Amino acid sequence: MVKILLVCSAGMSTSFMVNKMKDSAKARGIEAEIWAVADAEAAANIEKADIMMLGPQVRFLENKMKGIAGDKPVTVIDMVAYGSINGEKVLDQAL
Repeated sequence: MVKILLVCSAGMSTSFMVNKMKDSAKARGIEAEIWAVADAEAAANIEKADIMMLGPQVRFLENKMKGIAGDKPVTVIDMVAYGSINGEKVLDQAL
């Protein structure tokens, strides 16, 4: 099972992406736990995640989040995929 943590400024806008990513994972037979939190909650959630993905609006926090994540990968979600709520593309980016 892959565990994907999405981080944004308030944890709200990524909730749509979470649902689209879950739908894509289910359709592809991929076991995934995907959830979103506000950047202030990232440190409390990174332990249970395999990867942290940042919403484009918080890309300026990438270095800070890499420090929080330790050896776990941190990436910024593709802006076009995020803007179009393309859960399949963002899932591919995570995998």
